[in-house]
Amino acid sequence: MKTAVVTGASSGIGEASARALAADGWRVICGARRLERVVALARELGNDALGLRLDVTSQASVDALAAAVDRCDLLVNNAGGAKGLSKIVDADPAEWEWMFATNVLGTVRVTKALLPKLLAARAGLVIDVVSIAGHYPYVGGAGYNAAKFGERAFTSVLRQELAGTPVRVTELDPGMVLTEFSLVRLGGDESAAAAVYEGVEPLAAGDVAEAVRWIAAQPAHVNIDTMTIAARDQIGPVKVRQH
Repeated sequence: MKTAVVTGASSGIGEASARALAADGWRVICGARRLERVVALARELGNDALGLRLDVTSQASVDALAAAVDRCDLLVNNAGGAKGLSKIVDADPAEWEWMFATNVLGTVRVTKALLPKLLAARAGLVIDVVSIAGHYPYVGGAGYNAAKFGERAFTSVLRQELAGTPVRVTELDPGMVLTEFSLVRLGGDESAAAAVYEGVEPLAAGDVAEAVRWIAAQPAHVNIDTMTIAARDQIGPVKVRQH
């Protein structure tokens, strides 16, 4: 059975992608720091799904996951996130370091660890869930923008380096999605996180998961290089139409 590894699968886009892929017949390996969540998710998914602890900022954790995966036909690099909305003059280097470690280096670690298995699959696919923040810088987002620009560069170079092999590489760039993203970014402030989505209808995690499922369903000779998916109400990085 074709096997997909989904990082950051404990909530949001990662969880929804795991569900969508399982419904399409994939065996899904769900990785995340919150082990209890991915174990429970794997039980729901069936098809011999597994929930494994994964901290993409830890090489030991990534190596343990790779050792536990006997086959990988699809890697969905979804783990990531943002911290803070400070302007550059007030930037906290620790927040920037966390964003680079999670979004960029985490993607590098997991991809490198699973690449031999993706090559062995003879029709492997890597889907990097990046962001429109990697296209459009905005005030208060410099650290996250920089990390996502870096992740986009990684994805593009990976595609070039794997040219001529059976592994395809896709960059998927969602816009505003209603998940725990803003709650994490704003330090757990629920009212501030809710205010991000006031007056607009953002994407749901399932909307992005459907894009993941569709990309993964394409025949082996078809590569979706890049896909941007945004809510109707979003125009560019932060400007939205108000209802």
